[in-house]
Amino acid sequence: MPGPLIVEQLPNPTTDFFIQPLLNTLGVTPERVGLGEPPPVTVLEGDSVIFVRYLSPRWRRWVEANKDRLGQIIFFMDDDLFDLKAHAGLPLHYRWKLYRLAWRHQQWLRKIGAQLWVSTPWMAEKYADWNPRVLQPGTPYGDPQPLKTLFYHGSESHSDEIRWLYPVVEAVLKQEPTLCFEIIGDSRVHSLFSALPRVYVLHPMTWQAYQALLSHPGRTIGLAPLLDNAFNSARSYTKFFDITRAGAAGIYADHPVYQSIVRHQHNGLLLPMDQQLWVEAILKLSRDDLYRQRILKNTGTPL
Repeated sequence: MPGPLIVEQLPNPTTDFFIQPLLNTLGVTPERVGLGEPPPVTVLEGDSVIFVRYLSPRWRRWVEANKDRLGQIIFFMDDDLFDLKAHAGLPLHYRWKLYRLAWRHQQWLRKIGAQLWVSTPWMAEKYADWNPRVLQPGTPYGDPQPLKTLFYHGSESHSDEIRWLYPVVEAVLKQEPTLCFEIIGDSRVHSLFSALPRVYVLHPMTWQAYQALLSHPGRTIGLAPLLDNAFNSARSYTKFFDITRAGAAGIYADHPVYQSIVRHQHNGLLLPMDQQLWVEAILKLSRDDLYRQRILKNTGTPL
C-alpha cells in the first residue's frame, strides 16, 4: 500500500487501535490529516487513502478529482455507522453527526468502489455484500514512559493567569515529552487547552474533594502565577500549602503575596511574570530530579 493517507476527524483511538497497528506490521508510515483540513494539492500515483469513520463533501470532491491517480480508497468503521436503527437511543446531536459524516456517504462509497474495513466479525457478516476486511485491534501503548505532572489549580477568579499560562504550557509540552499538565476549569478552560497534547482539565470540585485530590501522589511541579492587579493584592499565599501538600516543587510569582513565604531556590522558585523565564524554570525543574527534591525537602523549613 504505497503512501497511505489517513483522514480522521481528530487524533483518535480508532486510528491508533486499528489502522496504525496494521500499517506498523506492513512497515508503512502514513500521513495523517484532519477531516476539516484542506486535502493535499498533489497526489502521487498509487497513493491510497483511508477514511477513519467519517467523510465530508470536500473530501468526496477531492477523491473524485483524483480517482484515476489514487490507489485503494478505504472506509474504516468500528461502530455500526451505516444503520440508522442502530443509532436509536443515542443523543440527538450525535445521531446527526453520524448521519452527516457517515451514513449519507455509504452509497457514494459503494459507487466509487471503496473498500470497507470493519472492526468485528459481526459487522463483517452484516455487511457481507461489501466483502469487508476485519482488522484486529492492536495496542497503541509502547513501553511505559513515566510522566511528570505539571499543574495549576486556580479558580475562575484566576482567568487572566490561566490565559497567561497557555503559551508557557504550550512551550514546555512541546520541548519536554515527559511532562503532562493538569488544570482545574470549566468548558472555557477545556476549550482553551484542547489543542495541546497531554493536558487534563479537571472539573471544579468541593473543598473536601480537592483535599482528597491533593492526597493522591504523582504531582511534580506546581505553578502559582499572579498578575499584578488590585484584586490579586488582597490574596494570601495559600497555594504554597496546596503545592506542598501535593508533594510538588513550586514556581511562584515574585509578588508580595509569595515573597513572605518563599525563598528563591530554597523552598520554591520566585520568578517575575516573564513567560520565557517560567518555561526555562519548568524545564530545569522537570529535568533535574536532585534540584527538585532539594526544593521540596525545604518546603518544611521556616524562613
